[in-house]
Amino acid sequence: MRKIFDIMTLKFILVGIVNTLVGTGVMFLLYNVFHTGYWIASASNYIVGSVVSYFLNKYFTFQNKEKSVRMVILFILNISICYLLAYGLAKPCAMALLSGVSQGIQENVAMLIGMGLFIILNYFGQRFLVFKKKEAGSSADK
Repeated sequence: MRKIFDIMTLKFILVGIVNTLVGTGVMFLLYNVFHTGYWIASASNYIVGSVVSYFLNKYFTFQNKEKSVRMVILFILNISICYLLAYGLAKPCAMALLSGVSQGIQENVAMLIGMGLFIILNYFGQRFLVFKKKEAGSSADK
């Protein structure tokens, strides 16, 4: 349990707060003001937030100094899979739970649910896959 909840977890949460403020602002602005729709608004959130997240989590949270194309690819795959799973599950759940309300409310709630699912999935993916500490004696990918 200590391996999951430690100083890295706290740093990840702090980075997440920054990402959430920026990304959520972009997402709800695009959806509610510019009427871009559910998928464009939520995807924009993660495109903008992912760039910030990569650098803050790499250097601040996980203190990873490694230069690796593989790491960037893993990060992109992790974000993409987490996004598709979280938002793919959130929308039908919100629509089923809120079947009597407007589509706008359903999709706003779905985006909030998707954010929560994304955070959980993304944390484990970044910590234990993307920025996983190398074992002593193993070679780094260049």
